[in-house]
Amino acid sequence: MLLLAAGLVGFGAAPAHAAPPSCAALSTTTAAAFFEGEMPKRLRSSGTPGAVVSVVSGTTVAYTHGFGHADVAAGTQMNPERTLVRIASITKLFTATAVMQQVEAGRLDLDADVNTLLTTFQIPRTYPQPIRVRDLINHTAGFEDRIIGTGARTADDVVPLGEYLAKNVPARIRPPGVVSAYSNYGAALAGYLVTKATGEPWDTYVQQHLLTPLGMTHSTASEPLPAALAADLANSYDEDGTRVPFTFDLLAPDGSVSATASDMAKFMIAHLNHGEGILKPQTSTVMQNRSFSADPRVGGYAHGFMDRVLHGHRVLMHGGDWEGFESVLLLVPDCRLGLFVSLNSLEGAGMLSEVVDGFLDRFAPGSEPAASGSQQPVVPQAGFYAPTRRNVTGIEKLLTLLELERLTVTDSGTLRFKNKTWTPEGDGAYRAGDDHLVAVDDGQYVVTDGSAFERASRADTLPFNLVVLAGFAVVALSALVVPVAAVAHRIRGQAAGARSWRLSRAMATLAVLLGLGFLAGLTTALLGSTSAFLAGPPAGLRALLAVPIVVFALGLAAAGTSVAGWRQAGVAARVHQAVLLAGIAAMAWFCWHWNLIGWQFS
Repeated sequence: MLLLAAGLVGFGAAPAHAAPPSCAALSTTTAAAFFEGEMPKRLRSSGTPGAVVSVVSGTTVAYTHGFGHADVAAGTQMNPERTLVRIASITKLFTATAVMQQVEAGRLDLDADVNTLLTTFQIPRTYPQPIRVRDLINHTAGFEDRIIGTGARTADDVVPLGEYLAKNVPARIRPPGVVSAYSNYGAALAGYLVTKATGEPWDTYVQQHLLTPLGMTHSTASEPLPAALAADLANSYDEDGTRVPFTFDLLAPDGSVSATASDMAKFMIAHLNHGEGILKPQTSTVMQNRSFSADPRVGGYAHGFMDRVLHGHRVLMHGGDWEGFESVLLLVPDCRLGLFVSLNSLEGAGMLSEVVDGFLDRFAPGSEPAASGSQQPVVPQAGFYAPTRRNVTGIEKLLTLLELERLTVTDSGTLRFKNKTWTPEGDGAYRAGDDHLVAVDDGQYVVTDGSAFERASRADTLPFNLVVLAGFAVVALSALVVPVAAVAHRIRGQAAGARSWRLSRAMATLAVLLGLGFLAGLTTALLGSTSAFLAGPPAGLRALLAVPIVVFALGLAAAGTSVAGWRQAGVAARVHQAVLLAGIAAMAWFCWHWNLIGWQFS
């Protein structure tokens, strides 16, 4: 699942003048004035077809509203009572709540080794430390990330949750409990443990133990949606306004819930009121306590909730996006305030951040006070950092090149990172607006309120790889002189060397030109829509990945036949042949390093 939930933090800069956090009066009238003044113009400016909103205050629903269209072609309006939206990763809050219900019932233990609860498959014991149940909902299991093959286009392609999890165990790329690295697999595994503990299928469990008790009568965790609800599901749209087809989530507990804004208000009220209807008060208190942070000065997790400080208020939140839907849920416990917003277009991500930031400015104003103390910060090492949420063992590792962030340290002691300037604080952290940054684990990781990053090796950096690829491209283009030279020799009636030499030159030339074509095709695939990969690697990508094998076979053959004709060739031809073979070697390193040899889909 493609999720940007971790990016829904640090919505805006802190106010210019620090003000203590406060809670503004919220009523149906004030909420309506805000949203009906903001949403229509923002929908128009962003090109987003529609949105639904619900706001709760204490134990009451203060405001619900639909804006724009659920179905553009049919002219169907968004309706907060009837229109279902796919809430994507906000489903993880239902999963975490289900886990806490089973902890409450004594069937699960947050500190239990996950492998002791699994019977049909096991998680590899890559590290001495076991993965615990709490690691799954804290996103600290240390799993690599994966996109390819996590969705399905038809119901016939959906496999049972347990079977999918068993066949697609991701690699463990760091010990558990070190830093967070958002994991859809981990969340799905947590949901699977609930099904193992209760004997109930995932969607049935959610229906009977969460939706029904809360009166969420127009919501479901089932895919496809039940017939009674299917007609009310909003369409979603990509950037050019094309309707996005329904995609099944093979990791259902990480994102399968479809719900109305009004029903989501009931879920928020329950969590703002000690878990009323779904958890005992003491369990709810535990759930909302912080359960992980790489450092107490930055945001973390509270048993499934993202735990942040925004505008000086503690905020429990989660976001989610899935195939054209962009949503966010946040709770401000000290104001007893909750907000749910969902948009049905990929164009709405920026707008969503702006609306939430404006909402907090209006109803939960304030700013975090400056940190006190005189602690010197641990200065991160300058260089490139890769997201901790990444793939390592498959072809998706290549995406890391596009996700690297460069960190620089200025003479004044500030940092430049993620297009922000971070200033040192008295508590030893760095700050940019509402976002904080610290270096942990002897500088191996840089952690912000929203996400964590790991220092990249030189071989993983974009500049290094661009040098390798640029060098190869120059070599490949130089190969065009080989056929030109051959034609010139033929016109002059001169021999171009022994037959084995001519063959080696031809194979080396073909190899580098095929390699250049491969890189062009790979670039096109990377710049295309990732949605095409959810249901598995496209046939075109599979075919493309055969090219490096051909390139290296030709390269080895060219190297072998070069030996036989080497002495009969001219000096210039020998040098150029060596350059071509070196280019093929550089290409081989690149493909090996980024898992592009063969069909490595993890």
